Amino acid sequence: MTRTGAMLLGAALLMPCVGATAQNAAAAQTEDKAYNTNTWSQEDATRIVQEVRHKLLSLPNYSVFDSLSFGIQGKTIVLRGYASQPVLKSDAEKTVKGISGVAGVDNQIVVLPNSPNDDRIRIGVYRRIYGQPALRKYSGSPVGFGDFPSVARMAGGITQDPPRGYHAIHIIVNNGHVTLTGVVDQESDANIASMQANSTPGAFSVDNELMFPGTTQKDR
Repeated sequence: MTRTGAMLLGAALLMPCVGATAQNAAAAQTEDKAYNTNTWSQEDATRIVQEVRHKLLSLPNYSVFDSLSFGIQGKTIVLRGYASQPVLKSDAEKTVKGISGVAGVDNQIVVLPNSPNDDRIRIGVYRRIYGQPALRKYSGSPVGFGDFPSVARMAGGITQDPPRGYHAIHIIVNNGHVTLTGVVDQESDANIASMQANSTPGAFSVDNELMFPGTTQKDR
C-alpha cells in the first residue's frame, strides 16, 4: 500500500469516531436540557425545601397527633406521614401546590381511622409522656392538659381538640398501634418516652422512631 493510500485509509477510519463523538455530545446536551427542565436549580431547591417545611409546620390543624414529612421527585413534592384528620391531608397538599416552582404534589399522607379507642390511647400516651419531668421541655403546653375535657373533645374525641403549640415528640395511633416520631436531645429521653407509651392501657405495640444526635432513621 502506498503512503497516500495509508493516509486515506486512516482518515476514513477516523470519520466514524468523529461522528460518534459529535452524536454523544449532542445526546449529552439533550439529556442536560431534559434534566434542567425536570429539576430545580440548587438555589430553587433550597428555597422550595425551606418553604415546604415552613408551610407544613404552620398548618393550623397540624398537631402532636400528626406526623408529616416530604420528599422530592423531579419538580414534584411527595407528601408522606399520618394525619389524624382528613382536612390536614387536603390542607397540606393545597399549601404545597401554591409554592412557586412546584410542578405537582404526590399526596401519600395516610389519614388515621376515626376511632374513640385510638383517641383514648392518644390522650393516655400524651399524659404519660409529657407528664414526665424529664420530657416536659419538649412541650409548650401546660402540665395537666386533658384533665378537664372540653366540649369539643367530649363530642368528637381528642383529635377535635388536640393540644396546640410546640411538641417535639409526636404520637401517632393507628388501630391501637403507637408510633413515636420527632427529635429529642438524647437517647435516654427517647427511651423514657417509649417506656411511657408502652405502659399506656390499650396500646397494642409501640414503634420508637424518635431521633437524637448520633443516630439516623435507619438505626431506629
